[in-house]
Amino acid sequence: MSDDAKPLKSAIELAMERLRQKDADAGIESRPLTDQQKTAIAEVRNFYEAKLAEIEVLHGSKLRAVLDLAERDTLEQEYRRDRERLSSERDSKVEKIRRG
Repeated sequence: MSDDAKPLKSAIELAMERLRQKDADAGIESRPLTDQQKTAIAEVRNFYEAKLAEIEVLHGSKLRAVLDLAERDTLEQEYRRDRERLSSERDSKVEKIRRG
């Protein structure tokens, strides 16, 4: 092997290159995050991680108190809705921070 030979790229590296090229072709600009943005994103993620953990604990305690299958099903649906809502809120706030 010569000194000029480049090491083989992993499938992930190749896929990331293709995605970056696709974004560049579509006119999507890639900017590195500032330290302030990174801190804000970390704070948002930590907040929502805590909220998700809180609703999980509350959900578990509610389930232990309920024996009726229909009521348990209702609790499960509410829990899934709450998780989806919190995850969606988190993702939209992170995206807003990324955009500046």
